[in-house]
Formats: sequence, C-alpha cells, structure tokens
Amino acid sequence: MEGSHLQRQMACMRKSLFDQGFLDEQFIQLEELQDDANPNFVEEVVTLFYRDSTRLILNVDQALEKVPLDFTKLDNYMHQFKGSSSSIGAAKVKNECTQFKECCKAGNAEGCMRSFQQVKKEHAALRKKLEAYFQLARQAGTGETASRSK
Repeated sequence: MEGSHLQRQMACMRKSLFDQGFLDEQFIQLEELQDDANPNFVEEVVTLFYRDSTRLILNVDQALEKVPLDFTKLDNYMHQFKGSSSSIGAAKVKNECTQFKECCKAGNAEGCMRSFQQVKKEHAALRKKLEAYFQLARQAGTGETASRSK
C-alpha cells in the first residue's frame, strides 16, 4: 500500500515538473533509455549535468568579473550550458541560457548580469525539485521513473 502511495506522489511530482515548464520532452526520452540493466540512468545523467553545469557557472561567474567582458567567451560557456540543459530536458534553464546568449550578441553587459542571475535561479530551483523527485523514487523502491511502461 505504501509503495503505491509513493508512486502516485512521484507521478504527481513528475507531472508538476512538466506542467510548470521545468522539464520538456527530452526528459521523457531519457526516461525511455532507462531499463532494468540501468535502473538509475536518469538520475545518473542528471547528476553528471549538475557536476558539469556547476563548473560552467563558476566559469561564467569568473568571466563576468573581467573588464571589459569577453562576450565571445561568455557566449561559448553559455552555449555549452544550454546544450547540457537541453540534453536533460531542463526547459526553463535552457530558455534562460538563450536569453543570456541574446545579451552577449547585443554586447549588453547589464543584461548578461541580470540574465545570469535568472539562469542560476532556475538551475537551483530545478536541482531542488529533481533531488526531491529522485529521493521519492528511491523511497518508492523503484528505479523506474517513467510513468508509462516500457
């Protein structure tokens, strides 16, 4: 009984991540790659994303401290960040990365600073939500996070 309650909670939490625009269809594609041979695939990919994106955030932070700003370097960092975000289906993070890149193209330093705060905010919000989701998945005793059968 407890397991089915946790699985319903998981399904609701997962649905809200999509409904609120945090995740897109790419996350579903990741889930479809998960199977009995690799039951924690999605969580492992997301963990790698956060390890890599934390490094990219540090790089952008450091680049934003330099005067004058190197918009090409900033754009390159954000291009990597956007690609990583896109690969796990982090829709809001990806959209904020796009905004940042627009500011780089326009040579808008203030816009870059503002936009980067939003990137970090969405990145942190998604991390918190996914950590709760994966914790619930572990409590439910299932590696399977996709809501439909494979």
